[in-house]
Amino acid sequence: MNRRAPFLVTDQRAFDEMLARLRAQPRLAIDTEADSLYSYFEKVCLIQISIPEYDYILDTLSFRHIQPLGDLFADPAVELVFHAAEYDILLMKHDFDFHFENIFDTMVAARILGWKQVGLGNILAQYFDVKLDKRFQRADWGKRPLTPELIEYARDDTHHLLRLYELQRGALQQEGRLDEARADFAKLTRVNWSEREFNPNRYGTLEGARELDPPALGALRELYALRENIARKQDRPPFKVASNVTLVRIARVQPRTVAELAALPGVGEWFARRYGREALQALERGIARPQMRLPKTPRGASPLSDPPTRERYTRLKEWRKQRAAARGVEPDVIVSNDALIEIARQHPATIQALAQIQALDEWKTQTYGAEILALLNASP
Repeated sequence: MNRRAPFLVTDQRAFDEMLARLRAQPRLAIDTEADSLYSYFEKVCLIQISIPEYDYILDTLSFRHIQPLGDLFADPAVELVFHAAEYDILLMKHDFDFHFENIFDTMVAARILGWKQVGLGNILAQYFDVKLDKRFQRADWGKRPLTPELIEYARDDTHHLLRLYELQRGALQQEGRLDEARADFAKLTRVNWSEREFNPNRYGTLEGARELDPPALGALRELYALRENIARKQDRPPFKVASNVTLVRIARVQPRTVAELAALPGVGEWFARRYGREALQALERGIARPQMRLPKTPRGASPLSDPPTRERYTRLKEWRKQRAAARGVEPDVIVSNDALIEIARQHPATIQALAQIQALDEWKTQTYGAEILALLNASP
């Protein structure tokens, strides 16, 4: 099947031409590619946009100002079609301060329809006999120039979405599930980015940490903090600096020279050459200050620690399970776990009180509210 080559947008003229075409469309298929596997501070590297006649690959690393695109995305008259929208929306909110009003998520739609396969590749293979090339799933999208193969790969994530949208929208309408889907889509537009917080005590959860003696555990503590500092300075994911297995191995073996450190499996030449001395100093600090026991990672009190709350939650879960089985969907399609916990904890007595629970949208309150209240008021 012949199709027009995708447009790689890297300059203002191409951006303006793309925007003019997009503004004439009621619906856009959207995806993003980020460099989370290669950077500590992940960022959007590409935005893919498809309309019926054109596929665009917007190289966001070539632009400082793409707010006109954000204005288009925020227009409630323009429907944005994603597959698994949450991560894309979070990244674009964080990087560009974009806002979203009107989206359609084909993965959410597939779950509401009770489709057994919800990954885009599986869906396209089943319904359109299209096989996606997944060779570049772990590509470094921050590298330039982009190869023709990468551009083609990126295009495929949006090229078929509008066709899938038509199929799913019809199925949702036929099954009376369109309002339910719209309520779930609306929730996705309100997700917010949370900055990654480093927990210095997380080293105690690494596999093998429990078997270390106090000096080695102290060494692991210092190595774990060092890896985080290096990752931030180098803008690399921590696992690209040294894996968890490697950190535990260094702490256990306790090499005394850079050469001994470099000889350990998993210690890259780059790490040993550039940070070997710092690693040996971290080892010395940790051994000098042994960690006598595994650190505690603070956790908030469980919302289900109260027996009456736990009993209500158990009943609600059973109700949800039966509801989901009758529809042939996963339980959280009926009501999310967060919503069940809040309902159990707050124990609302009226529809009005139930509607105040943020994790429960208006559609679910209207659809399941009477059943939930009857269940809560029933004798255990």
